[in-house]
Amino acid sequence: MLVYILFIIGFVLLIKGADVLVEGASSIAKRYNISEMVVGLTIVSFGTSLPELIINILSSMAGQSELAVGNVFGSNVANLLLILGVTALICPLPIQRNTILTEIPFSLIATLLVGFLANAVLFSNDSELHISRPDGFILLFFFLLFMAYIYNISKTNNDGSDQDEEITVMPMGKSVMFILLGGCGLFLGGKWVVDGAINIAQTFGLSESFIGLTIVAIGTSLPELVTSAMAAYRRNIDIAVGNVVGSNIFNLLWILGISAVINPIPFSVVSNFDILMMIFASTLPILAMPIGKRNTIDRWNGILFLFIYIGYIFFLIQRG
Repeated sequence: MLVYILFIIGFVLLIKGADVLVEGASSIAKRYNISEMVVGLTIVSFGTSLPELIINILSSMAGQSELAVGNVFGSNVANLLLILGVTALICPLPIQRNTILTEIPFSLIATLLVGFLANAVLFSNDSELHISRPDGFILLFFFLLFMAYIYNISKTNNDGSDQDEEITVMPMGKSVMFILLGGCGLFLGGKWVVDGAINIAQTFGLSESFIGLTIVAIGTSLPELVTSAMAAYRRNIDIAVGNVVGSNIFNLLWILGISAVINPIPFSVVSNFDILMMIFASTLPILAMPIGKRNTIDRWNGILFLFIYIGYIFFLIQRG
């Protein structure tokens, strides 16, 4: 009974935690003239990726590789289709040139890198496919390159001209407290929602892979969903988009990298379809933008994304 009570409380914490975190991050961006896209790609992305990080660390330590891989792959597909779809329904999303030319392609490259490392046995004589510890260090190296890129654009794009003039600038201590409280709310809320969802799923005898790709993936993506939705509602578009793109890169490079370093992750050939789905979902925002208003993911695109995601979930049900 306690699991189900925490399941409900978790949703409340997710919603309130996301609201508080976005408010604190936006205030810091305004105070220091930092681009909201940079804040979305770093502070907000890390905070909303905490549930995936905790679930994957626990899964790797327990040897639940299918859950760890399914969590990351499923979360990334949910980020691109479910979250961008819902967010676009709330508010059309103009996409910055840097995001189109750099951040989204970087996310795509990260997906291809994970697919290559998972299918190529580079550092052992074992014929079984897996993401090894050396593979994990490679992923972490590319994550450091991404962080170096973020640092560079934060130094060169700091005029703050893209920010919402209605953002309230709070005292620095209060802003940091909001981010910490919001992050704690997202972490606890995400964990309690996922624990409850897993308990419900196991009651019906579902597989570990199916749980990872669907219930756990959607559960750990709830912080990104609520955060991006709140940011779109507040018209902080760059945080809404940056949160999704940044979270995907964090998931693939940071979270999978740490998970593999802790314990090598066995990889199933069946998961290659999910990698292909991530590749398709990563290119879809770029392909959809010429339809309708230029460089904007509009409401019709959002509806399309949601229909594709529903189709993907039905496919997983049939497969799983």
